[in-house]
Amino acid sequence: MQPLATHRTPNPESIDELVRAFYADVRKDALLGPVFDKALHGQWDAHLQRLVDFWSTVLLGSRTFKGNVLDKHMQLHDVTPAHFAAWVHLWNGHTSRMFAPEVAHGLQAAAHGVARNLFRGYFGHTPAFEAARSHSTEPAT
Repeated sequence: MQPLATHRTPNPESIDELVRAFYADVRKDALLGPVFDKALHGQWDAHLQRLVDFWSTVLLGSRTFKGNVLDKHMQLHDVTPAHFAAWVHLWNGHTSRMFAPEVAHGLQAAAHGVARNLFRGYFGHTPAFEAARSHSTEPAT
């Protein structure tokens, strides 16, 4: 088990560590893993660097990622609201373990924004995890 709050601030190294650990758990997840495996056709290693670049761009403003996330995700089929809830839950757990609470909350808010936009693309409305979050001061799980 990782020690709590190992990082005080996000930086390229901590974001790389976060993304790699998070997506390692995504791969193992019974609900999420098959969706990613099907979409990536065995290209996890190559895609992992794109994920690091994406999250570095979102969280640090690095501008290392170029691409249309919404269009790529809209090509996936059989995605349900449960996939989003599981993804957000895993992200929240990783950020809470790795970062101080005030930093983790910011990282969670950024990921919720990404998830919210993709969810709206799929389903045309705000996800339940986001509606619950807007009525609470606690991070959604």
